[in-house]
Amino acid sequence: MAASVAPVYNDSGPKIVFPGDFTHMDSSRRDFLAAGLKLPAAGLAASALVAAPAPAELTYRTLGKTGLKVTPLTFGGGSITDPSLVTRAADMGINCFDTARIYAQGNSERLLGVGLKGKRDKVVLMSKTEANDRAGALAELDTTLKGLGTDHLDVWFLHARDNPAAISAGCVDAQETAKKQGKTRFLGVSTHDPAAVADHIVGLGKHDVVLFTYNFSMGAGRDAAIAKLRAAGIGLAAMKVTTPSGGGFGGGGGRGAGRGPGVPAQKPGAHLAALKWALKNPAIATATVTMTDTDALDENFRAITERLNPEEEKLLAVVNEDIRPAYCRMCYQCDGNCPKGVPVPSVLRYLAYADFNGDFPMGRRNFEGLPQAVRQVRCGDCGSCAIQCPNGVRVQERLVRAQEMFA
Repeated sequence: MAASVAPVYNDSGPKIVFPGDFTHMDSSRRDFLAAGLKLPAAGLAASALVAAPAPAELTYRTLGKTGLKVTPLTFGGGSITDPSLVTRAADMGINCFDTARIYAQGNSERLLGVGLKGKRDKVVLMSKTEANDRAGALAELDTTLKGLGTDHLDVWFLHARDNPAAISAGCVDAQETAKKQGKTRFLGVSTHDPAAVADHIVGLGKHDVVLFTYNFSMGAGRDAAIAKLRAAGIGLAAMKVTTPSGGGFGGGGGRGAGRGPGVPAQKPGAHLAALKWALKNPAIATATVTMTDTDALDENFRAITERLNPEEEKLLAVVNEDIRPAYCRMCYQCDGNCPKGVPVPSVLRYLAYADFNGDFPMGRRNFEGLPQAVRQVRCGDCGSCAIQCPNGVRVQERLVRAQEMFA
């Protein structure tokens, strides 16, 4: 296998230039970028996708000790249906692409590979495994590489590891083996609860990147974990940054599809504001957002060329209150507290896939992975719920809905 060469995308080194600062461009480049962001693309079929503008003079952030220069926006491949959208994103200058073995039963990796054909040496490519043992993880990696049409990943993640025990010695050994074999350049962990695993990851000293949930609704609960990981030189990537706004699925704001009862209608501009909010944190190298159409792609692209403004901050404050009864902040304070064994934060997250993101299949697939005894619990049978959410979520109501939908 040919030796991997680290892609280099600009000469600015690790210095962070805030997205939206065009002062380093000449006027013709600024005008060109502004024009490119206005390209009409709504409703275009796959065969009719307009050509993307030439890559803008984008700023990049350094992904921790990997040294990789990445665009602040990562193309999330969870729901790809058209590989030409991937090609368009790369042509616009986005250089980071994320997927996982489980997304769309492997079709995400395959379509991402098609869309990036001929561009592999220009992008940072990341995927994940849900396997819980060494042999299973290595087998999944081989399938991943075949689907993507490449001989290596830039970052290979252990997927959804929300406690230290889930980052098993066997899986870490699989990652190290893959790195020695040249099948991945760097090692990562994805998690919904960075506070629970940060000490363990730092203590292991094996991982280069952590992908974690982070959005405007979560307050300061993740700040300590972020600081700890960053101090260890670990690259930080955010996910679910737009879910509370209803924009996680379809990327460009969700457009109201699939919103469940009790979930307020999406407010115009909330999705874009949510993405800008995440990117204003200089510790976050890049934010992953799922995209399924050109409108979504173009809207998300704006977030890396504009600052969060005061009006958008006010909008997010309003949204935060509107979603309070329905959206779990993933603070994990209720974890393990249900007397019937329901993993409350996980089930509420599965419901968010359906009610906020419009992705019922993802929610149901996760729910069906729970033990049978847990799936059979009916929270409506309880006179009152033992869980009282400090953030105001109507926990019992939401759990009943999840069981009605998925069980």
